[in-house]
Amino acid sequence: MKFCTRCVMPDTKPDLHFDDKGVCDACRSQEAKNDRIDWAERESEFLRIVESHKKNPDYDCVIGVSGGKDSTYIVLKVLELGLNPLCICFEPTIPTTVGKKNLENLNQLGVDLIHVKRNPVVYKKLAREAVQRVGDPEWQNHLGIFTVVPHFAVKFRIPLILWGESPQIEYGGPAASKTRCTLDRQWLEEFGGLLGNRISDMVGVEGLTPRDLCLYFYPDQEDIDRVGVTGLFLGYYFKWDLRKVLDRSRAHGFQTTLRPVETTYENFENLDCYSNHVHDYFKYLKFGFGRATDNACLDIRLGYISREQGVRLVNKYDGIPPKKAIKKYLDYTGFSRQEFLEISSAFTSKKIFKRDKSGSFLTDIDGSLVRKEAYLVK
Repeated sequence: MKFCTRCVMPDTKPDLHFDDKGVCDACRSQEAKNDRIDWAERESEFLRIVESHKKNPDYDCVIGVSGGKDSTYIVLKVLELGLNPLCICFEPTIPTTVGKKNLENLNQLGVDLIHVKRNPVVYKKLAREAVQRVGDPEWQNHLGIFTVVPHFAVKFRIPLILWGESPQIEYGGPAASKTRCTLDRQWLEEFGGLLGNRISDMVGVEGLTPRDLCLYFYPDQEDIDRVGVTGLFLGYYFKWDLRKVLDRSRAHGFQTTLRPVETTYENFENLDCYSNHVHDYFKYLKFGFGRATDNACLDIRLGYISREQGVRLVNKYDGIPPKKAIKKYLDYTGFSRQEFLEISSAFTSKKIFKRDKSGSFLTDIDGSLVRKEAYLVK
């Protein structure tokens, strides 16, 4: 297992590339953010785009929100620019108390907010099928976030959609993805975490019909073109720093937890949904890194911690099963603990983790899997 010499991201991350010096493209992307991008010019470009959308009679833009630090920051930024946004929240899988409070706080900043309460029968069928099919407890929610928002943009005839940071710029990805400032159907299918599974593949699951799944299909291209819908990443036009985003959101009422959330050392990530922590755990099982690695890499690239600190944090927090979140997830889905173990084991990497003579994965007393020596974070 090869780790970036700058951060602690392993080469098992899909679509992440290392150069001949052993540096991952996410770290090289941060160099570009620091030294080669003219942020003043990009801001001017964004302001020109914004000005052209102020002609809309009602709302100037649509924002997909969860109530998290990023969506709170986006709303603050948009209001600062004098825009009147329509905010859309696609209901989380298993909402948390602090997540509900943060969504209410976002609403109180002074925006109209539509909270989409998805059909729970349809959604649970998707959730159960997706985790068994592609090993992602949040597949259906990620899809819903990226399809419901453009649906409302079409229905309300609002051409401009604003998203947060560009995942490929912040976390790494193909070079072509870093020059894209737009989120559209192509981006969703290539980079949106669908894992090769499409909503059309879910038709027929436990009797689900296209009509049941209408919210999860991306709007027809004819409707997109008619309204002129364009989704832009704010992080393409403004230099994104998660700590600065957090500070500003906190200053306007965003709440964190007293303790770190399960799966990482931070207390401000993925606060709105318990299922997100199970999603991060599955990522660890598949690729040998989880949310603590994601957080440590960002903190290293932004200069908040050293690589040595990052190694210690990853070794301490990554891989411990999120027990509270898993219990909530089992209660929600109806899976038994044995069924969950069988599903998670099916997606656990046999290259990274040790097994006994019978083929079962070895675990420590805290339930975390035992890594092979060659795959230890270093």
